[in-house]
Amino acid sequence: MGPSDGGLVPRLGVADTLRVALGVVAPTLAQGVIARRPRAMALAERFDLDGRAVTTVQQLHRRHGDGLVRLALPRRVALVLGADDVHEVLGDSPEPFALANREKQGALSQFQPHGVLASHGRAREERRAVNETVLDTPRPVHRLAPAIVTAVREEAREVAAHAARGGHLDWSSFSAGWRRVVRRVVLGDAARDDEALQADLDALRYRGNWSYLLPRDRTRRDRFRGRLSGYLERAEPGSLAGLLATTAGDDAEVDPVDQIPQWLFAFDPAGMATIRALALLTADLQEGARARAELADTDLDAPQELRRLRAAVLESVRLWPTTPMILRETTRDTEWAGARLPAGTAVAVYAPFFHRDDDTLDAAHRFDPALWLGDGPAGDARTTWPLVPFSEGPGVCPGQNLVLLTASTFLATLLEHHEHERVHPRRLDPTRLPGVISPFRVRFRTTSRVVSSGAPGRLS
Repeated sequence: MGPSDGGLVPRLGVADTLRVALGVVAPTLAQGVIARRPRAMALAERFDLDGRAVTTVQQLHRRHGDGLVRLALPRRVALVLGADDVHEVLGDSPEPFALANREKQGALSQFQPHGVLASHGRAREERRAVNETVLDTPRPVHRLAPAIVTAVREEAREVAAHAARGGHLDWSSFSAGWRRVVRRVVLGDAARDDEALQADLDALRYRGNWSYLLPRDRTRRDRFRGRLSGYLERAEPGSLAGLLATTAGDDAEVDPVDQIPQWLFAFDPAGMATIRALALLTADLQEGARARAELADTDLDAPQELRRLRAAVLESVRLWPTTPMILRETTRDTEWAGARLPAGTAVAVYAPFFHRDDDTLDAAHRFDPALWLGDGPAGDARTTWPLVPFSEGPGVCPGQNLVLLTASTFLATLLEHHEHERVHPRRLDPTRLPGVISPFRVRFRTTSRVVSSGAPGRLS
């Protein structure tokens, strides 16, 4: 540990800072923080870079204990090492720990400069309130669930049927159907095949990976915003855009159009979590059978909370966080454990460490849906240990329940009449899972399933 720097939060030495920079920050950035890079994720999977990053932070924690430590960098950055510290930082957002830190604002300015995650103060409060209203944040089943479930079921059936005809399900076919769902849910059925809008968003997100290091592509962003404005003006009933139009109107402070990119963007990693959840259910035969049993005699066309499939998706995000680095920034000088954390300090929570710390968490590397079902000691662990797949506190993802409804319904439809035998990753031990699985490489051999009445079937 470095010197206290006159009462500041302790600073790591140069060697430890290099370990964090090269072993944790660099792999996270390389894989893409706004849009995932398939080649980088393939390398991360091959060399277990995320698992090694967890070990790096784990070693720091063993030596330095709980609390925050500053990195020896020109940019003021503090890394959170303690469980209680995670709860405090996330619970005290946005003051004094702002969600709109410098790097996040630089990234999101490429395609949503007035989005809620890039906002602070009164503007954030108003935009957050609109987001929570439209996304039905506290409700497990969204008020638009009948339209949402219809869209999900139609597209997932098409994905499953296409996979069965071709004999395999991979990311390409899965994500094509998933993105059709997202466009229909967010913008309406008219957006189902709007690949031009999707291409502009993808290009802007890849630029966002570079944060403020790349200038804005104003031409593409203006074109993207113009297309979104058209859908908002159309306000198709049964879509989030339709709800947004009646909730926010044309409020300039809220900037309704700029709230939509976050919903489209956030659904993308949710698709990655969903295909990984399918891989987990094929790895753990008991959990797979329980999931099948939940679907037996269930009317999947009726909106409902599919608890086991929701838990499988939550476990997928816990094991492989889609937002590995949760960032905050101090808005003022802040006291921390008797030391000072200067204003303008980026505070980083490396979620994979807390989700995979086998020094503390018994289920660190195990597929354990009981963590999310409240089943005994496993479920109780969440109340004290920071398992934060959708963040926590005032900055928790307002669309968590909507994502889980969409993902669980999509999964249920894939499983309803089809078998999915995992081809890659070929070996997947549910009691000792790897640090990263690239969703771009997940692949199944898919066949139609004939099941006698009442039989839940089998997951291969």
